[in-house]
Amino acid sequence: MDETSPTNEAGAAEPENLAVAVPFDEFRTGLPIGRFRLIVNPHKAYRYVRHRLYLNGVSIPLLGTGVALGLTGHLIPGTIFCVIGFGLRWFVKKEAPRILLHLVQRDAKIYYESVEYEIMEVRMARD
Repeated sequence: MDETSPTNEAGAAEPENLAVAVPFDEFRTGLPIGRFRLIVNPHKAYRYVRHRLYLNGVSIPLLGTGVALGLTGHLIPGTIFCVIGFGLRWFVKKEAPRILLHLVQRDAKIYYESVEYEIMEVRMARD
């Protein structure tokens, strides 16, 4: 063990980069100044953001309307609705970690849910 590694009271080296339990107010003030580092699971983030934003409730009617318009002969508006429906799902899937970060900074409930369900991990930043 080298001299610079942190030790606990028993003298054993503490592993770095462990998740820490941080209250919401401390998280909210410490994140912009770089006190914490976040690890986000993109697959779980997409599922959670999709649920929180009611993405299925928005994109499925858009797709259905687009298909109905296309079948009735209105191809251009139908295509536009389908592209918007698919594009919305693609955009949320691609940007889910960033959307989750935006949500957890503004709502304590979402912050605690994302930590509890292991969607996001909060770690202390290295000095």
